[in-house]
Amino acid sequence: MTLSWFEDFLALSAAGNFSRAAAARHMTQPAFSRRIQSLEQWLGVSLVDRDVQPIVLTDAGHWFVSVARDQLARIARLPGDASAVEDARAATLHFAATHALSLTFVPTWLRSLESRIPTAPIELMSDVLQRCEDSMLEQRVDFMLCHAHPQVPGRLDRRFPSATIGHDALLPVAAPGPTERRGSRATHRLEAGASKDVPILAFSAESGLGRIVTALRGQAIEKAGGKTVFTAHLATVLRSMALDGRGVAWLPRSLIDEDLRTRRLVAAAPMSWRIALDIRIFRADATHKPAAQAFWTAITSP
Repeated sequence: MTLSWFEDFLALSAAGNFSRAAAARHMTQPAFSRRIQSLEQWLGVSLVDRDVQPIVLTDAGHWFVSVARDQLARIARLPGDASAVEDARAATLHFAATHALSLTFVPTWLRSLESRIPTAPIELMSDVLQRCEDSMLEQRVDFMLCHAHPQVPGRLDRRFPSATIGHDALLPVAAPGPTERRGSRATHRLEAGASKDVPILAFSAESGLGRIVTALRGQAIEKAGGKTVFTAHLATVLRSMALDGRGVAWLPRSLIDEDLRTRRLVAAAPMSWRIALDIRIFRADATHKPAAQAFWTAITSP
């Protein structure tokens, strides 16, 4: 099937005669007739009653006139629609951010930039770090935000320009013990030289925060009797489990500030076990979008 068959049929419908329609389509009548027959074979119905002159369309033929016009009109609009989609994408800033930052940091950070950043539509994809990195490497986003630590390099560190735009911390926390004064001591606590197992609520391997905890505190957790009892991608899931008293979770302070203030969660290890974090934004160096360049200039200017 080719779209030109639709145009052939509309020409026949308008002319009411195979000879005149063939001339209008700049071909011989036999060639034109074969094309109409091919269209009918493809549809599986007869479109023309060839027993009368001038030709008469069948019921299916009358139906197909409007269908053919509609389909050809849609095809004609495609270049303009495609340009509109491309223009919209060029004007939109595409971000990827880890789940924890999408929930806590990104909305406030963008609001703080509104007075000095040119207005542009923003599309945010929230996912685990591994898939956010994939989006950058595959050039599907203009920017990516994640937690970072200088001792735990990521996949993008040497490939894309980046800037530090904030700070956070990973804190080992747990629910307060039921028999203690609320907030005075954690139900589960990591201590150097501990003799009993301590349940750990851990991030999955795809999580950037999980990478950092494993690299910087993995051995210490094991020596303190930490045993992983639950694993999840999302900090919000681990927070819920920690609030339920299920174990110790390393959570970003930006996510649990209110929990700490109200003592729903308390420190589950000495202060020295905390991990200071940067919040970094990476820019896709392959993008030439003016909106992306203007945004980058604004956030990196002194």
